[in-house]
Amino acid sequence: MKSKRTFKLGLLINPVAGVGGSVGLKGSDGADTLAKALALGAKPLAAERASQALQVLQGMDVEIVTYPAEMGGDVANRLGFKTTVIGEIESGHTTALDTQRAAKALVASQVDLLLFAGGDGTARNIADVLDDKVSVLGIPAGVKIHSGVYAITPKAAGEIIALLVSGNMLTLGHQEVRDIDEVAFREGRVKAKYYGELQVPQEHRYLQNVKSSGKEVEELVIADIAADVVEQMEDDTYYVIGSGTTVKAVMDELGLDNTLLGVDLVKNGELVAQDCTAEQLLTLTQDQPTKIIITIIGGQGHIIGRGNQQLSADLLTRVGKENILLLATKTKLNELEGRPLVCDSISQSLNQVMSGVIPVITGYHDKVLYRIAEP
Repeated sequence: MKSKRTFKLGLLINPVAGVGGSVGLKGSDGADTLAKALALGAKPLAAERASQALQVLQGMDVEIVTYPAEMGGDVANRLGFKTTVIGEIESGHTTALDTQRAAKALVASQVDLLLFAGGDGTARNIADVLDDKVSVLGIPAGVKIHSGVYAITPKAAGEIIALLVSGNMLTLGHQEVRDIDEVAFREGRVKAKYYGELQVPQEHRYLQNVKSSGKEVEELVIADIAADVVEQMEDDTYYVIGSGTTVKAVMDELGLDNTLLGVDLVKNGELVAQDCTAEQLLTLTQDQPTKIIITIIGGQGHIIGRGNQQLSADLLTRVGKENILLLATKTKLNELEGRPLVCDSISQSLNQVMSGVIPVITGYHDKVLYRIAEP
C-alpha cells in the first residue's frame, strides 16, 4: 500500500488584490477604484505573492487545481506544477463574483485545502460562499489584512502547506474574517467589521490538557473530545456511533448505554438502535441526514476495516467523507510517528475517496488535519 497520495491544492488568486496600495488609494474594492489605480500606473502584485508561497512547494508531491490565467493557472504552470485548470473567468477584470464562483468550484473539486491570494475583501467573498468547515489559507496580497485567515507572509503560507504535505499534524482553528470600510478609511477613519469565520490550518499547538510533566492527560482529553462532539450534534440527524473507548466517551456524555465493540445509532440524544448490523444501519438511515463518529482502531492507524465492519462501503459512500467525525487524542496520533491513517474497506473506490487529509477532533474546540493513505 502506498504511504502517500498526491496533495490536491486548490489555488485562487484575486489578480487585482492590493492594486490600489502602491498608488495611495488604500484599497482596491470597487470597479471605480480599480480603474483609477490602473490609470495611475498601479501594477498587480497578487500573482507574485502567490508565486512566493508556491515556490516553497516545488519538488513536493502536489497537484494544483485552479482557475484560468491570472486567477492561478499562469502561476502554477510557470512554476512547473502538475496543474488542472477548471472554470472560466466571466469578465474582463475579475470581480467578486469570479472569486466566489472559483472558490465554490475548487472546493467542489475536492481539494485538500484552498489556498487563496488576496486581501480582506477576497476573504469576505470566500466566506460568503463557503462554510467554516472548509480548510482555507490566505496569502497576504491586499492593502488591508485585518482578517486572521492569512499567513504572516507568502513564504509562511507555503511553509504551512509544506508541513501538511509532509504528513505533519496541523491544528485547525476558526479565524475571523474582517474588513474595513474603504470610504471611511480614505477619510482617516478605521471602521472594521466582523463578517464571519473560516477554518484555517495553523502551526502546531500540541498539548492543551497537561500535567506539570507536559504530557497529555488521556482521560481528560477524551472527555473534552466527547464534550465537543455532543455540543455540535445537530437535531433530527442520525449519528452512527462506532466502536472504541474514545467514541464510548461520547455515549457517556449523552448518558446512553454503549456497545463498546459494536455500533449504535443515536438521534436527538436518544438511543435508536444498539449493536447494529450493516444492513440495519443502511435501512434505518435511508434518505435521512446522517453522520458517522469513529476513532482510530488498532495500532496501525486504521479508521475503517478494523473492528467496525458494520460501517459498510455503501453506508460510508452515502454519508460522505465530509460527514465523518474522526476522534483521536494527539498522543494517539503522535504514536503513529507520521504514518498516515488507513481506510481498508472492501471498496477500493471508497478507499480512494477517503484518501487525502481529514479533520481529526483532538480536544474541546480543537482539531488537526491528518493524512489518510491512498490505497
